[in-house]
Amino acid sequence: MSDLTSRTVHRAAGPDRRSFLRYTGALGAAAAVTTTLSACSSGPESTNATGDGGTGGGATLTAVIGYGNDGSWDPTQTASAFAMAGNEHIYEGLLGADPITREPYAALATGLPADPRATTWAFTLRPGAKWHDGRPVTADDVVFVYDRILDPKTQTLAKGFFASWLKEVRKTGATSVELELKFPFPDGAARLSLAKIMPKHVFSKPGAWDEATRGKAVGSGPYRQTAHHPKSNTTFEAFDDYNGPRKAAFAKMNWLTIVDAAPRVAKISGAGADAEIADNIPYANIGQLKKSGMSVEGGAGMNNLFLLFNTAHRPFDDIRVRQALHYAIDRDKMIEAALKGHGKASTSFLDEANPSYRPARTVYAYDPAKAEKLLREAGVGKLSVRLMAVNVSWIVDCLPTIQEGWEKLGVDVTLDPQETTAVFTKLDQKKDFQVVAAASNPNQFGLDADLIMHYNYGPENLWMGYARWADAAVAKKLFRDMDRATREPEAGRKKAMVQDYIDVVAEQAVLYPVVHNELMTAWDPKKVTGVKAQPYPGINLLQARWT
Repeated sequence: MSDLTSRTVHRAAGPDRRSFLRYTGALGAAAAVTTTLSACSSGPESTNATGDGGTGGGATLTAVIGYGNDGSWDPTQTASAFAMAGNEHIYEGLLGADPITREPYAALATGLPADPRATTWAFTLRPGAKWHDGRPVTADDVVFVYDRILDPKTQTLAKGFFASWLKEVRKTGATSVELELKFPFPDGAARLSLAKIMPKHVFSKPGAWDEATRGKAVGSGPYRQTAHHPKSNTTFEAFDDYNGPRKAAFAKMNWLTIVDAAPRVAKISGAGADAEIADNIPYANIGQLKKSGMSVEGGAGMNNLFLLFNTAHRPFDDIRVRQALHYAIDRDKMIEAALKGHGKASTSFLDEANPSYRPARTVYAYDPAKAEKLLREAGVGKLSVRLMAVNVSWIVDCLPTIQEGWEKLGVDVTLDPQETTAVFTKLDQKKDFQVVAAASNPNQFGLDADLIMHYNYGPENLWMGYARWADAAVAKKLFRDMDRATREPEAGRKKAMVQDYIDVVAEQAVLYPVVHNELMTAWDPKKVTGVKAQPYPGINLLQARWT
């Protein structure tokens, strides 16, 4: 699902951008945007504790992922839920980040920045770290990846997470590097987990980035990729020479991609069950799975259904029309009927557990009378809307509630669910559309509000290109306010600035969530332990082990 989720997603020119759209795959869960995170102090415990480091004999762990594995596997480009989850097991950043709390830890580097508020961070690489082909990891590999990310001529998804605050990465020794920041930015430490270090000797070759996009993966992490079959499965095995903090507990893993809900659930339940864990569990199957002895847990965070309006297509250039269509949606009914209670009506762009959350000044409570009034004020009589949507199962379940609310306004509604890649290929090709409904989860990249908001909004942001809104006067002021908040050194003031500009985002409703929902993971506790359900798509088995 999210398979398009990023801070400031820049427009890429030519083939780079087409490749990005083709291979990011599915939006929601982040387009699986993937699925994203709870930051409440009373939320899930940290998963920084490592497993026992055993190999579990020669057994193969089988996992079922509810998103496609045919998105990009290039760590600098991908927002694919499947690929991002797989890459967490294959690659390392200088720092890693706890999958639940996002607390940074030393991964390929030997320690955290000595002073997170300094504008120079020095790192030494872990002694003895090797690539999966046996060659040593060097500082040249680190510089190679960051040069690609920061190169103004190379448009990558990762650029949006770093370019605003990171000036340069330079080699200071054979296994040491230095990061120079543009200004103090403590939040950047957790973001270093997003820059997966890749071997220069492999990916500097002609055509290698295209190979990475198609699934080639060579990392320094605890698991190495052994086979990749798009639309079927990807396999892994423990890397014997790995000497880092997240040792492999499974000798082999086979991750199946099963997007359709029924066969996915069948793989982990009943007499024919042959998988130990599955994500993206439909709400209707929770009770059945628990009765059969499975553990089923959820993670609540930024995973959301959003509406994206084409502001170049009248009357969606009128703020009143966009607001009216939001006020006409009965979110409580959607949560009850489609999400079976596993969701909350969005009262801000951020989910309620985010540390920067407060209710926005504009909250779209169900108000048909207000919606009708706004349409009249906008001079809209008969309105026909084709709602293009991704075919992620829970999104499709939510569409009838949207249709019902809009039809009560007198709007003629046509629902048009399609494969996620088909939806975003059309958007990338600048084909005309009216409204898109899709899923997103920027928490797959992180928790901080600056990252989440810049993933969706910015002058060169991919989403704003889809919406045709970046050149509007109110948008330009918004982007300036966002940049000022990024640079604000005082935490309390920065939080207030973020909340203020989110009020503008809520009022404008160009790209805005309808509901935030919980993502469910199921596993067999008789076979696997140490699993933590993520509030974003995919799974993380770096602290799990055989029971």
